[in-house]
Amino acid sequence: MNIDENLLYSFGAEDRDLKKRDMVFKEGDHALYYFQIGEGKVKLNNYNEDGKEFIHNILGKKQSFGEAMLFLNQDYPINAVCLEEARIIRLPKNNFFEMLNQNHDLSLEMNACLSQEVFYKLKMMQSMASQNPEQRLRALLDYLKSYHDEECHQCFHIAFTRQQIANLVGLRVETVIRTLKKMEKEGNITLKDRKILY
Repeated sequence: MNIDENLLYSFGAEDRDLKKRDMVFKEGDHALYYFQIGEGKVKLNNYNEDGKEFIHNILGKKQSFGEAMLFLNQDYPINAVCLEEARIIRLPKNNFFEMLNQNHDLSLEMNACLSQEVFYKLKMMQSMASQNPEQRLRALLDYLKSYHDEECHQCFHIAFTRQQIANLVGLRVETVIRTLKKMEKEGNITLKDRKILY
């Protein structure tokens, strides 16, 4: 969700300047703030018992994260980690709910954003159940491209590394590389200068 920064500041939001690898919050922290990215990128992840990373999402400028836990009054089940220098806007929980109470249109937008998040999770769970790596990758690429307005064939740049893609779909990076090459050979994607175009 993207809430106007001036509106956030008018309800008491503050900027936090963070460095690459800084944690915005960690798994088990109590949800106390609404977070929105002013600049930079943040990944939402956790680790299994073997220490293998699973990336839930990678977010950029004007995207928010962690707000579902504010409504549930739950601890975070994931980490939020900066992938680069970032300016994170945070608004205290009580101020966030006051802002929603005074701006009913934001509540509808919030519902739409949370619904989109549930949709993404359901699509990814469905694809993760597949043993077919191409099906897993295609589900992720389709979802990412769904935010792209233009109808184009192989012009949407997937701005993730192969390792990040592997962590998003639960595959080994070697499998992702092999599958992407196969998809290119079949004409489903274009690989150009280490970029993936879908």
